[in-house]
Parts: sequence; C-alpha cells; structure tokens
Amino acid sequence: MPGSRAESASLHPSLDSRLTLEVTDQTVPGVAIIERKGRGHPDTLTDNLAEALSRVYAAWCLEHVGAVLHHNFDKVTTHGGAVRVVYGGGEVLAPIRVMVNGRVTRRCGQVVVPSEDLVTTTVRAFFTERLPAFADHLDIQLNLTSNSSPGSVPSDGHDQTDRSIWFDIEHIDQLRERQVLLANDTSMGTGFYPLSPLEMLAAELVDELSGDDGFRRGHPWCGTDVKLMLVGEESSFDVVVAVPQVSTYVRGREEYARNKATVLEHCQQMVEKRLGEGASDRCTFRVNARDIEARDELYLTLSGSSLESGDEGVVGRGNRANGLITPLRPMNIEGVNGKNPVYHVGKLYNVAAVCIAQLLHERFSGHHQVVMVSATGQELAYPWRIHIRSSVPIAIGDAADAVLSVTEQSARLTAEILAGQHALA
Repeated sequence: MPGSRAESASLHPSLDSRLTLEVTDQTVPGVAIIERKGRGHPDTLTDNLAEALSRVYAAWCLEHVGAVLHHNFDKVTTHGGAVRVVYGGGEVLAPIRVMVNGRVTRRCGQVVVPSEDLVTTTVRAFFTERLPAFADHLDIQLNLTSNSSPGSVPSDGHDQTDRSIWFDIEHIDQLRERQVLLANDTSMGTGFYPLSPLEMLAAELVDELSGDDGFRRGHPWCGTDVKLMLVGEESSFDVVVAVPQVSTYVRGREEYARNKATVLEHCQQMVEKRLGEGASDRCTFRVNARDIEARDELYLTLSGSSLESGDEGVVGRGNRANGLITPLRPMNIEGVNGKNPVYHVGKLYNVAAVCIAQLLHERFSGHHQVVMVSATGQELAYPWRIHIRSSVPIAIGDAADAVLSVTEQSARLTAEILAGQHALA
C-alpha cells in the first residue's frame, strides 16, 4: 500500500476532531521482539493477585450494597522468601511476603465492608492454588487506606465534596459514576489486533508449558515460572525459554537434563503445529540458558517459581493487557491489574483498545492499532484523543462507529472484566 494518510473525524459529532485515522502498510513490524511471562512468574502472580483482590472486593460490594464501591489494588507487591533445594525435595526457610497496598471503601451507610478479611482470605486462597508449597508460609502485610485524592476542599458553605466522601459514602447514589461516568486520570490505553503468527506462538508456548491443562499434566516436574523471549522473523527466529523444574520430582542431574530435552522437543513440536511442517528448522531454541550443569547450577525450585527465593513481583511489570510484552508494537506501562474496573482509564482504555482493534478486523479485515488518551474529569465514553493505524482503507465515520460501539458500553466492559473474560496479564 503506497504511502500513508491520516484523517480527522468529521462525521460523528460526539468525537468531532478527536479521532485520527492513518492507513499504512507498516502496522506489523518486520522484526518481532516478543516476551511472555508464565503463570508462576513473580510479576504475573502479582498481577493476577491484584486482579483477584479487585474482583473479590467488587463481588462482595455488588452482593451487599448493589454497586462496586471505590477501590484500587494496583500497587500490590510480592517479596521472595527463602528455600533449601535438593534433588528429590527441599524445605521452606522463610515465607513469601505479600504487601497489599491500596485504597478501599470500608463502609456504605450502615454496611461495613470486611476489607481486611476479604483481602487476607483472597491472598491465602490464591497462593494455596498457585504456589501450594507456600500456602502455610505467607507474611501478609496490609496497607489499606480510605484517604481522599486532592480535590476535597470545602467552600461556599459546603462541608463536603464528591472527593471528600469518595471512600466513605452513606448511599450508593452518592457514587458519582451513577450519574455520569468520568475519566479518573489523564492516561492512555493501547491495543492491536490480530496477533501475528509469532505472537500467537509465543503466547501458546508459555501457556502450554506453565498452565494447568497442558504440558504439566503429564510432567509434574515442570514449574510454572516460565519465561520466553522470541526475536526474529517468521523465516528465521531465535527463542530463549526458562522452564523451572520442581525438585520433588527430580532425583538427579541426569534426570534434570532429560527433562530439559523433553521441553525442547515439545517446543519444536509446537512450532511445527503452529507454523507448519519444517518450521522448526527455521528457529533455534535455548532452554534454561544460564544453567551450568557440571556445577549443579540449575533452574531447580521447590515450588516451581523464583518467588520462593529472593525474587520479587510488582503489578505492571509483567505482560500487557493482551498477555504479551511487545516493544515494537504500541504498548504502555500502565499497571492494569487491580485498578477499579468501573472508571479507571488505565484499565478500561487498554481493554477497550484491544476490543476496538478486534472489531475493526472483524468488519474490515487487516491489521489495526488503537491508542486512546483520556483527559481527567472528562466523559469516559469520549476519549480526548484516539489514533488508529490500519493496514486497510476505512472510512473515518466507520472507525468512529467502531470506537463508540465499545466506549459507550463501558458497563459491559466492567462486567466482562469482573467475570474474568479479559486475560489482563
């Protein structure tokens, strides 16, 4: 497609000149750099935990007061413990420390939200499922406040502002979003669709190796802290993948080496399945590249995750909202998980951008990239700026319709997020 062009919206008054549309053949980068962190990576665990806290809190509020009360759990961190690992076993020497930092509404009228109990119960249930070796070795530290953001200065005889009661309301009708849904921040969301064949391969490889229903079902020695980096083009690419082994099921160095060979063979089979016969000849794999087997310096763990021993996890340092880290694609550094799913643009605009790109692909084929920018205090449904890059021609009015068909349905997005229908990490 020769050249590129950009247009501004003129057919949809609610978007006015906020939407620009660029048609270009450079939507998909020529070289792929793709990273994905698996289910047991400390950053993925922390992202997933933060989101679990938000969902549990929101579900309790919906059941008991009829609305999602104001909250944020997007500053959660996890800090590694200590273990002694030997072939065939090991022991926990120090617990994992979980620091739950955030803000919550503790009451709505006479209804008291058991915030601390909800958080503590959720953290323990989460680690019992995901890292059972540490189910009884957790140090949970709560730093939850109900402090207001700036903007709660009473004046002109008014003792209260919306901000001053943001986390302390008498009735859900005092929630501002029940009257008008406004962006809580000046931020952005990014998304693209469809994934390239290499991006799909990276996602599937990590999910297959670190998930509960794939490779690990027949290979209990395989841990969940899988991490993959892929660099290259479909015609020739290199992959480095880290796959921990669980010490209880590994009785010696030779067995560890055989397991690594099994991982390598499985990866090559998945390449053939995803990219076609002969595709494995176009790629090179390295498994646990830091190993020095002759000195028993191996990726051998007690729990299957490096969080057990000194590593740390922080919300927002892991996979983006579409599950990948792709620096040559549009992406941002928002910590999506744990943010309020009702009005926080750092969450909703990232989910919405992917949905809009997918909708454009379904309607017009091609590749699409969407960037949405909010202005704090403005209506959430009408972003301050939207830029769309497409590989196929699209009328500006059609692009605007696709945007609004998603952004004007934010309540549906919120419900889907709370139901776990968007991966987010």
